[in-house]
Amino acid sequence: MTANREIVADAFAAWSAGTGGITGIFAEDMRWEITGRSRAAGTYHPARQFVDEVLTPFDARFTAEDPFRPVLIRGIHEDPSTDTVIVAWNGAGTTTIGTTFTDTVAWFLRMRNGKVVEGTAFFDSTAFNELWQDVPA
Repeated sequence: MTANREIVADAFAAWSAGTGGITGIFAEDMRWEITGRSRAAGTYHPARQFVDEVLTPFDARFTAEDPFRPVLIRGIHEDPSTDTVIVAWNGAGTTTIGTTFTDTVAWFLRMRNGKVVEGTAFFDSTAFNELWQDVPA
């Protein structure tokens, strides 16, 4: 594995195991785009805005015992010519109202100096909107 692919794979493994979080590989000046028409769609910059406006309220909708995290890594691919790592994964967690939320996600991560400087996320906008509306943060 190349360094960027290995960094991302290790971060996903720790996140999946509950021993680490994905935000540790975000550069402070990261730019993150959520595609589609979900309530969170848009561009966030810097990383702190993405964490504060999306990740924190998203995570607050899940129990501490079973937070949303990767349950299956479908593939991790790298394009070394663009320093981009692509991760396709399934995530799941138990919401604070006792329902199970699942989603299939693809992240495109452009890396620099071992950190994500640009991220683009693709996921089920309808499922996300239902979660955002039906489960209080």
